[in-house]
Amino acid sequence: MTVKIGVLALQGAVSEHVKALEKSGAQAVTVKHPAELSGLDGLVLPGGESTTMRRLMDRSGLFEAVKKFAETKAVFGTCAGLILMAKQIEGRKGPHLGLLDIDVKRNAFGSQVDSFQTTLDIKDVAENFDGIFIRAPYIKSVADNVQVLSTYEDHIVACRQGRFLACAFHPELAGDSRFHDYFVKIIEKEKQ
Repeated sequence: MTVKIGVLALQGAVSEHVKALEKSGAQAVTVKHPAELSGLDGLVLPGGESTTMRRLMDRSGLFEAVKKFAETKAVFGTCAGLILMAKQIEGRKGPHLGLLDIDVKRNAFGSQVDSFQTTLDIKDVAENFDGIFIRAPYIKSVADNVQVLSTYEDHIVACRQGRFLACAFHPELAGDSRFHDYFVKIIEKEKQ
Protein backbone atom coordinates (compact mmCIF):
# COMPACT_ATOMS: atom_id res chain seq x y z
CA MET A 1 0.00 0.00 0.00
CA THR A 2 1.77 3.14 -1.20
CA VAL A 3 0.84 6.33 0.58
CA LYS A 4 0.57 9.59 -1.32
CA ILE A 5 2.03 12.61 0.46
CA GLY A 6 2.02 16.21 -0.67
CA VAL A 7 4.72 18.79 0.04
CA LEU A 8 3.50 22.38 0.27
CA ALA A 9 5.52 23.96 -2.53
CA LEU A 10 5.34 27.69 -1.75
CA GLN A 11 8.74 28.07 -0.11
CA GLY A 12 11.55 26.00 1.42
CA ALA A 13 13.45 22.83 0.54
CA VAL A 14 10.56 21.25 -1.37
CA SER A 15 12.55 18.93 -3.66
CA GLU A 16 14.57 17.61 -0.68
CA HIS A 17 11.33 16.67 1.11
CA VAL A 18 10.04 14.99 -2.06
CA LYS A 19 13.29 12.95 -2.32
CA ALA A 20 13.16 11.92 1.36
CA LEU A 21 9.51 10.84 1.04
CA GLU A 22 10.24 8.83 -2.10
CA LYS A 23 13.20 7.19 -0.31
CA SER A 24 10.67 6.25 2.40
CA GLY A 25 8.51 4.45 -0.17
CA ALA A 26 5.83 7.13 -0.47
CA GLN A 27 4.51 8.70 -3.64
CA ALA A 28 5.35 12.40 -3.24
CA VAL A 29 3.73 15.31 -5.07
CA THR A 30 4.09 19.08 -4.80
CA VAL A 31 1.10 21.16 -3.73
CA LYS A 32 0.57 24.74 -4.92
CA HIS A 33 -3.23 24.84 -5.25
CA PRO A 34 -6.10 23.59 -3.04
CA ALA A 35 -7.29 21.03 -5.63
CA GLU A 36 -3.91 19.27 -5.40
CA LEU A 37 -4.72 18.19 -1.80
CA SER A 38 -7.38 15.85 -3.15
CA GLY A 39 -6.44 12.18 -2.82
CA LEU A 40 -3.47 12.80 -0.52
CA ASP A 41 -2.90 10.76 2.64
CA GLY A 42 -0.65 13.35 4.28
CA LEU A 43 1.03 16.71 3.86
CA VAL A 44 4.47 18.15 4.67
CA LEU A 45 4.75 21.84 5.58
CA PRO A 46 8.42 22.65 4.90
CA GLY A 47 10.71 25.31 6.32
CA GLY A 48 10.87 28.86 5.04
CA GLU A 49 9.53 31.99 6.69
CA SER A 50 6.24 31.36 8.50
CA THR A 51 4.69 34.82 7.96
CA THR A 52 5.53 34.73 4.24
CA MET A 53 4.24 31.17 3.92
CA ARG A 54 0.98 32.16 5.61
CA ARG A 55 0.60 35.10 3.20
CA LEU A 56 1.22 32.82 0.21
CA MET A 57 -1.22 30.22 1.60
CA ASP A 58 -3.89 32.91 2.02
CA ARG A 59 -3.30 34.23 -1.50
CA SER A 60 -3.54 30.77 -3.12
CA GLY A 61 -6.57 29.66 -1.09
CA LEU A 62 -4.44 26.95 0.54
CA PHE A 63 -4.79 28.18 4.12
CA GLU A 64 -8.45 27.16 4.56
CA ALA A 65 -7.92 24.09 2.35
CA VAL A 66 -5.02 22.84 4.52
CA LYS A 67 -7.04 23.49 7.70
CA LYS A 68 -9.86 21.35 6.29
CA PHE A 69 -7.39 18.69 5.09
CA ALA A 70 -5.86 18.47 8.60
CA GLU A 71 -9.25 17.62 10.12
CA THR A 72 -8.81 14.05 8.88
CA LYS A 73 -5.27 13.71 7.50
CA ALA A 74 -1.68 13.61 8.80
CA VAL A 75 0.52 16.72 8.68
CA PHE A 76 4.30 17.01 9.25
CA GLY A 77 5.75 20.49 9.83
CA THR A 78 9.47 21.26 9.77
CA CYS A 79 10.90 24.57 11.09
CA ALA A 80 8.46 27.21 9.73
CA GLY A 81 5.97 24.36 9.23
CA LEU A 82 6.10 23.73 12.98
CA ILE A 83 5.29 27.42 13.61
CA LEU A 84 2.32 27.22 11.21
CA MET A 85 1.02 24.19 13.16
CA ALA A 86 1.40 25.63 16.69
CA LYS A 87 -1.60 26.81 18.72
CA GLN A 88 0.53 29.47 20.45
CA ILE A 89 3.39 31.54 19.03
CA GLU A 90 5.37 33.85 21.30
CA GLY A 91 4.82 37.49 20.31
CA ARG A 92 1.95 36.76 17.92
CA LYS A 93 -1.77 37.16 18.51
CA GLY A 94 -3.43 33.88 17.65
CA PRO A 95 -2.18 30.85 15.71
CA HIS A 96 -1.91 30.14 11.99
CA LEU A 97 -3.32 26.62 11.48
CA GLY A 98 -3.44 25.85 15.23
CA LEU A 99 -3.11 22.07 14.86
CA LEU A 100 -0.67 21.28 17.67
CA ASP A 101 -1.18 21.98 21.38
CA ILE A 102 2.22 23.62 21.70
CA ASP A 103 3.72 27.05 22.39
CA VAL A 104 6.65 28.01 20.15
CA LYS A 105 9.32 30.70 20.05
CA ARG A 106 10.34 31.83 16.55
CA ASN A 107 14.05 32.25 15.64
CA ALA A 108 14.76 30.91 19.12
CA PHE A 109 18.34 29.86 18.40
CA GLY A 110 19.27 33.14 16.70
CA SER A 111 19.53 34.45 13.16
CA GLN A 112 20.87 32.87 9.97
CA VAL A 113 24.50 33.23 11.12
CA ASP A 114 23.67 31.22 14.25
CA SER A 115 22.61 28.17 12.21
CA PHE A 116 24.17 24.91 13.41
CA GLN A 117 24.21 21.12 13.15
CA THR A 118 24.02 18.67 16.05
CA THR A 119 23.35 14.99 16.67
CA LEU A 120 19.91 14.33 18.16
CA ASP A 121 18.21 11.38 19.79
CA ILE A 122 14.65 11.23 18.47
CA LYS A 123 12.26 8.85 20.23
CA ASP A 124 10.91 6.14 17.89
CA VAL A 125 12.96 7.60 15.00
CA ALA A 126 16.74 7.47 15.55
CA GLU A 127 19.41 7.70 18.24
CA ASN A 128 21.84 9.63 16.08
CA PHE A 129 19.95 11.94 13.76
CA ASP A 130 21.77 14.89 12.17
CA GLY A 131 19.70 17.93 13.23
CA ILE A 132 20.22 20.94 10.96
CA PHE A 133 18.95 24.15 12.59
CA ILE A 134 18.51 27.25 10.40
CA ARG A 135 16.90 30.28 12.10
CA ALA A 136 15.09 27.59 14.03
CA PRO A 137 12.23 27.87 16.49
CA TYR A 138 11.89 25.72 19.57
CA ILE A 139 8.89 24.46 21.46
CA LYS A 140 8.51 26.25 24.80
CA SER A 141 5.83 23.94 26.17
CA VAL A 142 3.48 21.14 25.17
CA ALA A 143 0.06 20.02 26.41
CA ASP A 144 -0.31 16.63 28.11
CA ASN A 145 -1.56 15.03 24.89
CA VAL A 146 1.65 15.93 23.00
CA GLN A 147 4.55 13.48 22.99
CA VAL A 148 8.04 15.04 23.17
CA LEU A 149 10.28 13.21 20.68
CA SER A 150 13.53 15.17 21.01
CA THR A 151 15.21 17.94 22.97
CA TYR A 152 18.36 20.00 22.48
CA GLU A 153 19.88 21.89 25.43
CA ASP A 154 16.64 21.41 27.41
CA HIS A 155 14.52 22.84 24.57
CA ILE A 156 11.90 20.68 22.84
CA VAL A 157 12.76 20.40 19.14
CA ALA A 158 10.45 17.58 17.95
CA CYS A 159 6.99 16.38 18.97
CA ARG A 160 4.02 14.31 17.94
CA GLN A 161 0.32 14.69 18.65
CA GLY A 162 -1.63 11.82 17.10
CA ARG A 163 -1.30 12.13 13.32
CA PHE A 164 0.54 15.48 13.60
CA LEU A 165 4.33 15.53 13.62
CA ALA A 166 6.64 18.54 13.90
CA CYS A 167 10.29 19.43 14.34
CA ALA A 168 12.29 22.64 14.67
CA PHE A 169 15.09 21.48 12.37
CA HIS A 170 15.40 20.40 8.72
CA PRO A 171 15.39 16.58 8.42
CA GLU A 172 15.10 16.86 4.63
CA LEU A 173 18.61 18.42 4.44
CA ALA A 174 20.30 15.62 6.41
CA GLY A 175 20.26 13.07 3.57
CA ASP A 176 18.62 10.75 6.13
CA SER A 177 15.02 9.69 5.51
CA ARG A 178 14.33 8.13 8.94
CA PHE A 179 12.13 11.02 10.12
CA HIS A 180 10.15 10.83 6.87
CA ASP A 181 9.95 7.01 7.33
CA TYR A 182 8.33 7.69 10.70
CA PHE A 183 5.77 10.04 9.12
CA VAL A 184 4.95 7.43 6.45
CA LYS A 185 4.40 4.83 9.23
CA ILE A 186 2.03 7.24 11.04
CA ILE A 187 -0.01 7.57 7.84
CA GLU A 188 -0.01 3.82 7.19
CA LYS A 189 -1.40 3.25 10.71
CA GLU A 190 -4.03 5.96 10.15
CA LYS A 191 -5.15 4.23 6.95
CA GLN A 192 -5.63 0.80 8.57
